[in-house]
Amino acid sequence: MKKILIVLCSLFSFFASEAQSTFSTPFKAEKRFLQIPIKNGAANSTITVSVNNEKVRWFTAELAEGKADWFAYLDIAAWKGRELTISVDGYAANGQAFKPVAQADVASNPADYREPRRSQFHFSPRYGWINDPNGLVYYQGEYHLFFQHNPYGVNWGNMHWGHAVSKDLIKWEELGEALYPDDYGTMFSGGAVVDLHNRSGLGTTAHPPMVLYYTAAEKSWMQGLAYSTDGRSFKKLEQPILPKVTDGNRDPKVIWYEPGQHWVMVLYVTEKEEQHSMHFFTSTDMKSWTFTSKLNGGKGGDRYLFECPEFYELPVIGGNTGEKKWVLTGANSQYAIGTFDGKTFHPEEERMFSQQGRDYYAAQTFSNVPGGQRIEIGWWRTHTNQGASSFNQSMSIPMQLSLKKTPRGIRLIRQPIAALASLRTGETSLVNKTLSAQAANPLAAFHAELAELQLQIKPNTAKTIEIKVRGLAIQYQVADEELVIDNVRTHVPLLHGELQFTIYVDRTGIELFANDGEVFMPINHNLDPTNLAYGISCTGGTATLQAGKLYTLQGIW
Repeated sequence: MKKILIVLCSLFSFFASEAQSTFSTPFKAEKRFLQIPIKNGAANSTITVSVNNEKVRWFTAELAEGKADWFAYLDIAAWKGRELTISVDGYAANGQAFKPVAQADVASNPADYREPRRSQFHFSPRYGWINDPNGLVYYQGEYHLFFQHNPYGVNWGNMHWGHAVSKDLIKWEELGEALYPDDYGTMFSGGAVVDLHNRSGLGTTAHPPMVLYYTAAEKSWMQGLAYSTDGRSFKKLEQPILPKVTDGNRDPKVIWYEPGQHWVMVLYVTEKEEQHSMHFFTSTDMKSWTFTSKLNGGKGGDRYLFECPEFYELPVIGGNTGEKKWVLTGANSQYAIGTFDGKTFHPEEERMFSQQGRDYYAAQTFSNVPGGQRIEIGWWRTHTNQGASSFNQSMSIPMQLSLKKTPRGIRLIRQPIAALASLRTGETSLVNKTLSAQAANPLAAFHAELAELQLQIKPNTAKTIEIKVRGLAIQYQVADEELVIDNVRTHVPLLHGELQFTIYVDRTGIELFANDGEVFMPINHNLDPTNLAYGISCTGGTATLQAGKLYTLQGIW
């Protein structure tokens, strides 16, 4: 029996070695990109690129053994003219991924930005996976959107900081990877600021640096700093600027605190018994940090103040003259409002939800925005990982935030930024249309794949009001003041006896704003590409569509 087992083990090892191998080949860097063939769903292989036996890039990818679904691209311009070596572990012995090694001057796939499930006015990467927005900042006349990015696959992994810029927050240009994994770990989330007075010494007063803060994750869990004086190339400090507090501490958010003339960092930290907490640190040089306080959130599955902190101050609309409050949020947008003395945040109201939709996560706001506006973008978990697609996931539309005094207390308000109006290509206006179960559909003549709807509705005697958006039902139960979309429910009280909706419609879902922005309801739902129809009706009585503006929109690609 022992001999049989030995023989079986030997045979297994033989066939395993035949099926999997370590492949290595040198090549000369002649173009900007190394082309990497990807087959979605294939086994992961580990790829290493070396120069003079020193690893310079490493990642995992689902390599195609034959025909590729799409191509990923690794920027090798820094080594142009030099000999590199590519090594692959865990790959089929007969695989042809790098036989021969292929290079390209342009990173592209035939279907780029034209995929059937590509959001048309929501940012998504040309290729690869995207999640949290990172380092949102206005710098040298451009809005910079960094983001968690896996450039080599459509699933989470290989965390880099991708990078895109925009003049208007609507149309974006991708610039490639800003931060690559290093010996400290992969590049997890963080924030960015402009050091206007060069307190860090990393630039000059004439050319103040953009400073990025990130977590080196999965290995060291230390906080790192990178900087740029041109908004294009980034240099990391050799040593981390904050040591590990606990495993899993992450997502540094840094702001300038004017009254104290110092910088403040808010860092998510997991403590004992899965206690979620936000730790506060201060610094005058942006590189050395002192712990000052902490605030505990929920535990375990209670995700209040769980990861991705955001922290800012806003004036209160409708409050006392000059009244301002500080807002602290976690990744699920649950937030606290209170005061801040530069070291300690004192919450006055806690555990409010600022969004009532589905799969909106890790939102961050831009720093250094002209005019002091507070503009937010969040990760929208769209259902885009389908078939041979070369990308996955997207961002929300940009929204302006404000604080408003309401009967329930001070609340966070979200409204679409005014620049979104630049996408409008056609307009239909409606006034005083009676709604009933038997009445004609006032929206029957409107057809659009991409749309913005502004609706003002008076329920009158109706029990239920229903808006149909390309087959997706938006139902409002009048007696319960409840809005229901695709089994997601939230309370929307009538405002002066009326409903006010603004609805943005893209291929991968809708974003609905109600009550002048107090309710934000993003719903990820792949809409039927053959259904471009809209409708509005009611049951149990009559209602009035007092006013309607229906806009067709153009895409950003």
